[in-house]
Amino acid sequence: MGESADRYVELVRAKTLTGALSTSTAEVYARDVATFVELAGEGAVLDDLTGEDVDAVLLAFARKPDGRRRSQPEGRVGAASQSASSQARFRRSISALFKHAVLAGWVQVNPMATATVTAKERGGLRPERRALTREQARGLIGAARELGVGGSGDGAVVAEAPVAGAGRARRRDQHTELRDGLIVLMLSTMGPRVSELVRANVEDFYTNDGVRYWRIFGKGGRTRDVPLPDDVALVLEAYLLHGRMASADKALLLSWRGRRLARGDVQAVIDRVQRRVDPDRRRSVTPHGLRHTTATHLLADAVDMDAVRRVLGHSDLATLGRYRDELPGELEVAMRSHPLLRGPASG
Repeated sequence: MGESADRYVELVRAKTLTGALSTSTAEVYARDVATFVELAGEGAVLDDLTGEDVDAVLLAFARKPDGRRRSQPEGRVGAASQSASSQARFRRSISALFKHAVLAGWVQVNPMATATVTAKERGGLRPERRALTREQARGLIGAARELGVGGSGDGAVVAEAPVAGAGRARRRDQHTELRDGLIVLMLSTMGPRVSELVRANVEDFYTNDGVRYWRIFGKGGRTRDVPLPDDVALVLEAYLLHGRMASADKALLLSWRGRRLARGDVQAVIDRVQRRVDPDRRRSVTPHGLRHTTATHLLADAVDMDAVRRVLGHSDLATLGRYRDELPGELEVAMRSHPLLRGPASG
């Protein structure tokens, strides 16, 4: 991070010599990039940063005290100390850094594309709502289930599909129904990072005492063993038996060429399954939005916060706040079933 930032700042300051930037503007960029490095950690690797990492930095900046201001405005994320215009400017500076990093080949994927925190001049930095509502999530999961059990997804044909190079009745990329259903079910109900999903190998799934587990290799070299919901476990078994083509690659999820699925392919899978959802319950969503969906609905259903933390692979409970989106009508439901107004327990 530190080395990349220094190189970028040198390039920015060089533009003042040609008149492309004013000296004051270049110094603002330099100051914002230095702050970004401070908040993200100088030892971090620029190419390892994800959208959620950028979100954490943006929100941390919003709360960062501003020595020029005496009071803290209320109503923004974490009672932010920075002004709304400063927050918007900071996000633009970081966006410019990553835009250059992509062009220079320093990073393979621009994390700003998946960052959920947006800059609003009047409201400061705020996370956009990413989670699907319960009806939207059920619609998507229902479509994925149909693919998984061979309903409208024609799973029976998948079971008889030829392996690479055999026959011309259907192209191999038309035999991905079980795989697509499995991907959407795992993202919607378990909330893995997309990098964790595509890194998964067949050997990472095991059974213990009748329960199917996924050993997820997460950030920072940490691993977590997460039990699969029964419906997901059934689709996984069907995929391993009938949907995964013969390949020397140990990856769980394969492209139609028999190679490990790329991160960029996952969005196309979600969009393909979404087209099977009733239009009234359909809403575009990213893989990271499905991670928000998992956290939001588990927490809304009063699942223990520490259990949700372990499912998502966070080291700190406080991080869950970024994934908890507000659901329509949830306050009304909570107040109707207020624990202090329920009748006395029997017995």
